Amino acid sequence: MDRMSEPVLPSAPGRLNRRRFLQATAVAGAVPMFGDEGTARSGLAAVTRQAGAAPATTGSDVGSLFPFIQKQAVSKDFPLSFLNPRFRTVAEWKPTARGTVLDLLHYAPPPVGPAAETVERVDCGDYVREKVWFNTTPDVRVPAYVLVPKQGPKPAPAIVALHDHGGFYLWGKEKLVALDGEHSVFTEFRERYYGGRSIAIDMVRRGYVVVVTDMFYWGERRMLLDDDPTDWRERPATMSPERIQAFNTRASQNEQLVGRTIYTAGFTWPGVMFWDDVRTVDYLLTRPDVDPTRIGCVGLSVGAVRSAHLAALDDRIKAGVIVCWMTSLPMQLQKHVRNTIGHTKVVPGLLRHMDYPDVAALAMPTPLLLMSGTKDGLFDLDAVKASFATLNACYAKAGIPDRCRTQLYESPHQFNAEMQAEAWAWLRRFV
Repeated sequence: MDRMSEPVLPSAPGRLNRRRFLQATAVAGAVPMFGDEGTARSGLAAVTRQAGAAPATTGSDVGSLFPFIQKQAVSKDFPLSFLNPRFRTVAEWKPTARGTVLDLLHYAPPPVGPAAETVERVDCGDYVREKVWFNTTPDVRVPAYVLVPKQGPKPAPAIVALHDHGGFYLWGKEKLVALDGEHSVFTEFRERYYGGRSIAIDMVRRGYVVVVTDMFYWGERRMLLDDDPTDWRERPATMSPERIQAFNTRASQNEQLVGRTIYTAGFTWPGVMFWDDVRTVDYLLTRPDVDPTRIGCVGLSVGAVRSAHLAALDDRIKAGVIVCWMTSLPMQLQKHVRNTIGHTKVVPGLLRHMDYPDVAALAMPTPLLLMSGTKDGLFDLDAVKASFATLNACYAKAGIPDRCRTQLYESPHQFNAEMQAEAWAWLRRFV
C-alpha cells in the first residue's frame, strides 16, 4: 500500500515506536543504578515519598489506579474522528476509520453463502413465523426466526431486530418474538424492558419481514458444560424460575472466562457479534420476499451496540434505531465500566483512535435515531449528552443534520412504548 494512503495513527501514551523506545531506554540508562550515590539517594527518596503518600480520593471503581488508567486514554481530539479537521468529506474519512474498526475486531471470517435451511413454518394468523438456520462462517450456522407478513406487497422492507443482554442467557431471539406456550418469565422480562411488547411481532404487523438471530453465547448458542443437567439442555416450559435464574447466574459468572478465552485465542467477542449481524443481512438478500434496498435495524442495550455497529459497518442498512446505548467512552472509565462494558463490548485499542459516537458516525449518510433514558444507571448522563453532541456534529459537518435524531426520555434502561412509537415512525420514514 502506498504510504501516503496509510492511516495516521495517534502518538498516544503507551504506543511505542522504535525511536521512542530507544529514547526511553536512553533516558533510563542515564540514571545510575549503582553510580553516583547522591543521585541514587535522591531518587530513592522520591520513590519513598511517592510510596508513602496518602492515596488521593478518586471516586472510581478502580480506586487509586484510576489516575493512571485515565491518563492513558485519549479524552478528546480523537485522531480518526470525522470531526478532525483533516477529514473534509465522509467519502475520504470512512475507508480509513471503518478499516481501523474492522482491524481492531481481529475477526474476519471468509465470505460464505448462507446455505439457509427452513426447519419450521408456523401460521400465526396475519404473519408466518419461520425457523431458519444459515451460515455466518464456513463452520458456524446461526438459528433465527423470520417473521413474514401475509398482507402487503412483496418484496417487502426488512428489519434486523437485535436482542439484548439483560443478564438473561437461556433464551435469546425469544425475547423479541413471543411464542405460544412460552415460559412465564418472558412476560416479566418484556414488561421490564420492552413495555410488555414483542417488538418483532409489532414490526411484522407493520409490513416488515423481520429476522431475529441468537447472539453468540445466548439461546441455542449458549454455553453448555459436559455435565449440565437435562433441563438446562432442553429448556422445557416447565422449568422453575429458580432453575432459569441459576443458569443465567452461571452464564453471567462465566462470561468473563469465555471473554478471556476468546481474547487469548486472538479474536474478539464484538467481532463475532458484528460479523454475524452483517452476514444476517447477506441472508436477507437471498430472500425473494425482501426488498434489498429497504433494510433497517433496531436494538436495545447490547442490541443497540449491535444496531450501531451494523449501520456503521454495512452500507446496505438504510436506517438504524439505537436504544439505551450511546455514550462517550472516556467518561465511562471512572465508575461506569463495572456493569456496562464487559467482554462482549470491548474492542481493544479503539479509544486510541475514536470515541463511540465516532464509530456510530460511520453509518453516515444512513439515518440514525438514538434514544436513551435519563434514569439509566448504566451511563453517566453527561457522557450520553456529550456523545449525542458529537454524533450530531458529525452529521452536521457531513451536511445531513436531519438524518440524525437524539432523544432523552425520563426513563430507566428500557425500550418503552413511547420510545417504540418514535422508533416505528423513524423506520417508516426511511425504510
